Amino acid sequence: MNSKPEQLYLDLMKKTLSFTIWPEPPVPLLSFNSSRRPIKRFLATTISGLFDLVGLQLVYEPNYSEQQRRDGHVWPGYAHTMVGLKRLDNLQFCVETVLKEKVPGDLIEAGVWRGGSCIFMKAVLSAYGDIGRKIFVADSFAGLPKPDEKYAADKGDKHHIHSFLAISKEQVQENFRKYGLLDDKVEFLKGWFKDTLPSAPIKQLAIMRLDGDMYESTIDGLENLYPKLAPGGFCIIDDYALPCCKSAVSDFRTKYKITEEMKEIDWSGMYWRKA
Repeated sequence: MNSKPEQLYLDLMKKTLSFTIWPEPPVPLLSFNSSRRPIKRFLATTISGLFDLVGLQLVYEPNYSEQQRRDGHVWPGYAHTMVGLKRLDNLQFCVETVLKEKVPGDLIEAGVWRGGSCIFMKAVLSAYGDIGRKIFVADSFAGLPKPDEKYAADKGDKHHIHSFLAISKEQVQENFRKYGLLDDKVEFLKGWFKDTLPSAPIKQLAIMRLDGDMYESTIDGLENLYPKLAPGGFCIIDDYALPCCKSAVSDFRTKYKITEEMKEIDWSGMYWRKA
C-alpha cells in the first residue's frame, strides 16, 4: 500500500466521491421517477406527498451489487460521480502524468453530472501543489438535450427524459465546496456544448474528458476541444460503450486522421494520448 500523504488523500477521495466506502442506502423514489407516463408520475408524486405529510418518505432500494458500484455500472443515489473506481484511477494517472512531464494546459470535463470527476481532478492538482491550472466544468446543468435530427445516431435517445441527470450549477458548486476545492481556478461553462464550447475562454488543454453520452455531445466536445489539446495531453472518453458515442469518436478520428492508439480503461471508458 502506498502510504505517501498525497496518495492516501487521493485514494480516500476516490472512495468518497464514488460512495464505495459506504453501503448504498435507499433513495427517495422521486429521485428516479423519470417516467414519461403521466399516470405513473402522478401516482408516485401523490403517494410520496402523502408520506411527507406524516414525516415518512417513500424510498427505492437499489438491488445492484458492490461490484457494480465499484465498476460504475449504475446510477448511484448518493455518490458524486457514477464513473467507477477504474475510471477515477485512469483520471489520476492522466493528471499525474501531465504534472510530472509538465504538459501545458488546463483541464476540462464536458458532462459533469454532480461534478465528481472535476472535483477529483482539482483534488489531484491540489495534492501536488499545482495552483496555476484551471478546471473547466462544462454542462447544461439541465440534463441532456433532445435528439437533434441532424445526428442520425442519436435517433430515439431517451437520456433527456431523465430528471435524475439534471444537476444544477449551484449544487455542483456546493459539492466542490464540501471538499474545500472551490476557488477561482474552477470555471463553470453553463449551456449546451454547441453554444458554450466554441467560445469558451480556453487557450490550451492538458486533459479533456468527455462524458456526454450522445453523438451530438461527443462530437461537439471533440470538434471544439481537441484542437486545443497540447501534445502529450490526454483525451478521455467516458461513454465509449454507447454506440452513438463510439460512432462520434470513430467519425472524428477518421475525419482528422488521428492514429494514436486508443486504450481501454474499463467496460465503458477509453482514452488516447495526443502525439
